[in-house]
Amino acid sequence: MILGQAQTTTFKLNLLKGLENFYTGSPYTYKIALYNAVSTINSETTEYTTQDEITGTGYTAGGEVLYPTIGSDPSNNTAYITFTNVTWSPANFTTAGALIYNSTTNASVAVLSFGGEKTASASFTIEFPAATSTTAVLRIY
Repeated sequence: MILGQAQTTTFKLNLLKGLENFYTGSPYTYKIALYNAVSTINSETTEYTTQDEITGTGYTAGGEVLYPTIGSDPSNNTAYITFTNVTWSPANFTTAGALIYNSTTNASVAVLSFGGEKTASASFTIEFPAATSTTAVLRIY
């Protein structure tokens, strides 16, 4: 069972070390990989792993590339990052969560729990929240 939804400790440490960069033109590529219900990825997951990654029609190991949007809200003392939505089509698989990771270094960024198994029979879309200081998928405050 995917244990919670959070930024990973590795991501937080890598930010402090200057090892993450979501800005346009960054040398890093970020991806999202899907995992099954028995996966134990959590905030302590350090890197992308194929263990318990899903398989199925339309899904390729390693997942899909993410395209970030970054911003800030000085009035709320917050910087934030979200991504454009990702769609797998055709799709025939079951997933329970995802790992966002830096595919250049394989370092983990965040774990997403879908709150249970989700089954795709034609297409599967992850809709990321709006890029604001209160809704973006990654917020630093």
